[in-house]
Amino acid sequence: MNASHAWLQQFIETPMTAERMRDLITARCCPVDELVMLRADLKDVVIGLVVQAARHPDSDHLWVTKVDAGTGELLDVVCGAANVAAGKRYPFAPAGSTLPGGLKLEKRKIRGAISNGMLCSARELGLGQEHEGILELATDAKPGTPLLQAIPLGDARIVVDVTPNRPDLLSHMGLARELAAAVDAEIKLPEPAELPAVNVPAPVAHGGEATAGSIRVALEDAAGAPRYMGVVIKGVKIGPSPAWLVDRLASVGSRSINNVVDVTNYLLHELGQPMHAFDAKKLGGSAVIVRRARSGETLVTLDGTSRTLTPEMTVIADAERAQALAGIMGGRASEVTDATTELFLEVAHFEGRGVRRTRKALGMNTDASYRFERGTDPELPPRALTRAVRMLIAVAGGAVDGAPVDLHPEPQPRSRIDVDPERIGRLLGEALPTPRIATLLRSVGFEVADGGAKHLVVMVPSWRPDVTAEVDLVEEVARLHGYDALPAQLRGGRPSAVPDSAAFTIERRVRDALVAAGLNEARPLPFVRGAERGYVRVENPMAADESYLRRDVLETLARAAERNLAQMHRDVRLFEIGSAFAPSADALPNEELRVAAILMGRRRPPHFTEGKPPDLDEWDAKALAERVVEAVQPAAPFELRAGAGATLWEIVLAGAVRGVVRRVTLDAPVWAAPAFGIEMTLLAIANADIAAPGASNYAAAAAAARAPVVRYRALPVTPSTFFDLALLVPNDLPAARVEGVLRKGAGELLESLELLSEFRGAGVPAGMRSVAWRLTLRHPERTLQEKEISGRRDKVLKLLDGELGVRQRTS
Repeated sequence: MNASHAWLQQFIETPMTAERMRDLITARCCPVDELVMLRADLKDVVIGLVVQAARHPDSDHLWVTKVDAGTGELLDVVCGAANVAAGKRYPFAPAGSTLPGGLKLEKRKIRGAISNGMLCSARELGLGQEHEGILELATDAKPGTPLLQAIPLGDARIVVDVTPNRPDLLSHMGLARELAAAVDAEIKLPEPAELPAVNVPAPVAHGGEATAGSIRVALEDAAGAPRYMGVVIKGVKIGPSPAWLVDRLASVGSRSINNVVDVTNYLLHELGQPMHAFDAKKLGGSAVIVRRARSGETLVTLDGTSRTLTPEMTVIADAERAQALAGIMGGRASEVTDATTELFLEVAHFEGRGVRRTRKALGMNTDASYRFERGTDPELPPRALTRAVRMLIAVAGGAVDGAPVDLHPEPQPRSRIDVDPERIGRLLGEALPTPRIATLLRSVGFEVADGGAKHLVVMVPSWRPDVTAEVDLVEEVARLHGYDALPAQLRGGRPSAVPDSAAFTIERRVRDALVAAGLNEARPLPFVRGAERGYVRVENPMAADESYLRRDVLETLARAAERNLAQMHRDVRLFEIGSAFAPSADALPNEELRVAAILMGRRRPPHFTEGKPPDLDEWDAKALAERVVEAVQPAAPFELRAGAGATLWEIVLAGAVRGVVRRVTLDAPVWAAPAFGIEMTLLAIANADIAAPGASNYAAAAAAARAPVVRYRALPVTPSTFFDLALLVPNDLPAARVEGVLRKGAGELLESLELLSEFRGAGVPAGMRSVAWRLTLRHPERTLQEKEISGRRDKVLKLLDGELGVRQRTS
């Protein structure tokens, strides 16, 4: 939606800059994509103060002046205007600037005198036709101030990204209503000075058929056109529009066509009401019939395209053939031309779904269809028709022939909603006084009455089809009160009795663990090139080259890593939690929720103490896999079993293989580091419920996902102590088993257990390795005695020897 700052300002008495309007619209309604200054061609022009002015020695009509343009030195400027005077301020274009129209100024010599720019007239700046003298400015702005900052010149275009639920904002009236409410100002419909006091007869309401002047109007498709109004204007003269109308349309990016078409376009942007003017003399049988198209019927629209219609489409026809597509575009046969002297003006409310269906079938898109699809105000046509008649007579002459017709068979009552102010307070986290709630809603057109028993009765305005329930009104109160004005602190509330889903709980723990490990989350789509065999094909793919569902999440992350390498990014740490799909005999494929991660590049950032850090290897991938398993099922026993080929390890959890750690093959340059990947199944997703692999119901998955109870304890106030153990461990004995015995022997005094080193070589027997651990002990209430520490140390060594045959290294 293109809106004009100057146009909006005419609706509101309170002065407001374009930037202020932009900020208010964004804060209260919908985002503003752009603010375009329409006189950007004046950006080089500044305020110039004439310090000296004298006659040119070699000319009777030229003046030699010295101009202060804020540069720190006075500039010599030759001027041909008789009204130049010292001490006055004028628009000044310095040498090197470009004037409207494309004229670029250069430093030049005029009759022997140097001129460093130009003191400009209104005509040279495109601000009027006066060119006999330069434009004297009534401003105290400092010399050198940009002209556009010193004086409000031209207009600004506010490009608003109107959301589909707010069709009322697709007009200057709708935006002005919100702006006026924001600054507590009155809103009024602007009246161009050229509008005459035309007496438009009151519309005559009918059911399905009536006569407007000499035109018979029949509504046969009330479903496609719930309300249809029309009026005949005779004696019009088609021609160019007045300057004010041309400028208004130009401010929103619309070009002038002729006075009649321009009026309909003006009101579309002003009120949000599309309308169409027919050449009444070209309507066969002097009739206008709103009906469904006949099978195979054709219509040449205003763009010159012949279109074949179907019976699902609503058309505006005469007694012989279709003349327009309802709510989309008129036909070439009844187009207004320079020879037109009699108009039939249509102002209607068309059903949005039908307009959209017709538009899509014919591959069309117009300003009118855009508004009808989203929902126009069904109560606006009478007001819009009266204003259109006054404007048409003002710019094209003529007179109304008979009373307008209003075919409105089944008027729809306005929505009524009961509101509980206390509920609004509960939902917003702040109790608002009932009068404040009523004032906010009334400011944008809602009618509010006291419903008794601490309730308000709210009548929804006809231009707000998006408000249908109490919660919609709560949202209205929140945005009108101001989101920034609502409390930011967390408030106490009643916890829900419904537990979080198993998938959500597991995802949250896994995501937290991987982010803490320094990985970035990717959110790609699950589509791949695939192949016909072994992949599930999507019936309606988003892209022809990605028409299959992926089998593995790592397949998608590998492509992401390749894109990083193509941008010369060698260090990649990515993860994704998403679905993988496998073919099934059923209608739907087998789907699993998985987590996958890919690692490559440097293990840590370079530092001056380590110019070239080592690259990540398979052991880093293994350590990350252990973190993932701990996040999936905390404290559950698991095993990383050696794999074969590209698979380095298999992740075994509860006796079943749940994932892998493997090398990842990439299309990579020679300087790329090896890539390692982890992929693990979190949940199997069935058609009706969620079940853990190997489980048969949701309860099993919920049990697997249940997070451990988080217990907090005070910071320690007693000192810790530690001792190191270097142990001779057989090569085939996993370190995890040794760690388990160490924890068991150290007991409740163990605060932390840290692996220090692993060594093979001189002094270590064949088939063995030396592994060193540090055990840190602490008592929560007192300092440990030396005998307690040595006792725990002896107990640990005894358990190691008895259960694993592991002894302390003595040399």
